[in-house]
Amino acid sequence: MKNIHFTKLKTLSLLLCMFGLFFSVQAQTSTDSIFSLEEYLGYVKQYHPIVKQAQLIASEGEIKLLKARGAFDPKIEVDYSKKKFTGTEYYDKLNAAFKIPTWYGIELKANYENNEGYYLNPESKVPEDGLYSAGVSMSLAKGFLANERMATLKQAKLYKDISLNKQSLTTNEVLYNAIETYFNWLKCYQEFKVYTDYQTNADERLKNVITSFEAGDKPAVDTLEASINFKNRALDVEKSRIKYIKSQLELSNYLWLEDNTPVELDYSLIPDVNSPFIADRVLNSSLLEISDDLLENHPKIQALALQRQQLIFEKRLNNNNLLPKIDVQYNFLTSDYEKLNTLNTQNYKAGLNISMPLFLRKERADLKLTKLKLQDIDFNLSSTKVTLLNKINAVQQEIESYEKQSDIVQNLVNDYKQLVIAEEKKFELGEGSLFLINYREAKLIETELKNIEVTNKVLTTKANFAQILNTLED
Repeated sequence: MKNIHFTKLKTLSLLLCMFGLFFSVQAQTSTDSIFSLEEYLGYVKQYHPIVKQAQLIASEGEIKLLKARGAFDPKIEVDYSKKKFTGTEYYDKLNAAFKIPTWYGIELKANYENNEGYYLNPESKVPEDGLYSAGVSMSLAKGFLANERMATLKQAKLYKDISLNKQSLTTNEVLYNAIETYFNWLKCYQEFKVYTDYQTNADERLKNVITSFEAGDKPAVDTLEASINFKNRALDVEKSRIKYIKSQLELSNYLWLEDNTPVELDYSLIPDVNSPFIADRVLNSSLLEISDDLLENHPKIQALALQRQQLIFEKRLNNNNLLPKIDVQYNFLTSDYEKLNTLNTQNYKAGLNISMPLFLRKERADLKLTKLKLQDIDFNLSSTKVTLLNKINAVQQEIESYEKQSDIVQNLVNDYKQLVIAEEKKFELGEGSLFLINYREAKLIETELKNIEVTNKVLTTKANFAQILNTLED
C-alpha cells in the first residue's frame, strides 16, 4: 500500500510540476521586453483618437476667431439695374462702392455712380462721366465705443484660449485613465509574479518532502500537505494569470498607431517594475508647495476667468445698446477723381439717422441677464478655487499616508520572510512542521500582495494629483 501511495504521489507531483512550469514560463520568458510608462504615454499622446479629437477643439477656436475677423473685411458692392421698354430706355443705373469697416463704429467708403435714362429720377442725375464720392459714416452713440462686431471679435479671441483649456483638460483626462490602466497592469503583473514565485517554492518543497518520505525521514501526511499547498498555489497562479491578461487587454485600449489603427499589446511585453521610482518625474507630480499662481493658471480657473471676460464684453455691449442710435455720414462729391483739389465742402452728400425705443425693455432685460450671469460665474470661480485647493490638500495627505503604509508593509514583508526562513530551517532539522511553514508562507504572500496594493495606491494617487494640477499632458 505504501508503494502504491508513493507512486500516485510521484505521478501527481510530476504533472503538477509540469503544470506549474508552463505558467512560470508564461509569466516571464527570456524574450520578455519591458514596456515603460514613458514609452506607453508617448503612444497615447501621439496617436490616441480622443487626444487627436481634443486638438479639434483648438482648431474650432481658431476658425471662430477667423470668422469674427471677417466682420472687418473690406467689401466691394456693385448695384446695377436697367429698364428698356418699347424702344425707350427708362433708366440705366450703376452704383459701385468700396467699404472699409474699422474698429470703432466708423466706416470708410468710396463710391462711383453713373445713371442715365429718359425716366430717371432727377435726384439720380449725375455728370456725363459719372459721380465719385469719398467719405465716412459713423455711429455717435449706440455702436460707437461698443458694437456687435467688436464684441464678437473680442469674445472669439477669448474663445480661442478657452478652447485650448478645454483641449488641455480633455487630454489630461485621457492620460489619467491611461496611466491608471498602466498601474493596474503593473499591479496584476506583480501579483502574478508573486504567485508564480511561490508556486515554484511549493514545487521545490513538494519534491524535497517526497525525497524525505522516500528516505523515511518524513511521514506520508507531509507529502499530502505539500501536495495540497502546491495545488492551492497553482490555483492562485491561474486566477492571477487571467487577471493579468485582462489588465493587458484593457491597456491595449489606449494603444494606437497612425491612421487610427488599434494595437493589441504583445504578451512578451511586461510593465516596468521600476515605475514607482520614476513616477514623480514622468507624472510631474513632485510639487509639494501649491502657490496662488498655480491655482490661477489652472485650466479650469482660467476657463472660468475667460468666460467672465467674455461676459464683461457682453455687458459693455448691452450698456451701449441703451444709448440712442445716432448715425451720421458725410461724403465729398466730384466728377473728376484724378484731381483731389476738386474735393471741397461745397459739393457733398450728408445724412443723419436717429432712432431709439421708448421703453428699452429688451435692452434693459439683456443687461440684467448679463449681470446675473456675471454673478453666477463669480460664485462658480470662488467655489472652484476652494474645491480645487481642498482636493489638492486631500490628495497630498493621501500620498503621505500611503507612503507611510508602504514603509510599514515593506517591513512586515521582511519580517514574514525571516519567519518563513526560520520555520524552514526548523523543519529541515526535524523540529518544525510543514503546516506551520505553509501558514507562515501564506501570511507572507498576503503581506506581499498588500505591499503591491499599497504601492499601486501611491502611484494612482500621484497620477490623480498630477491630473488635478493638469501636468500630465506636458
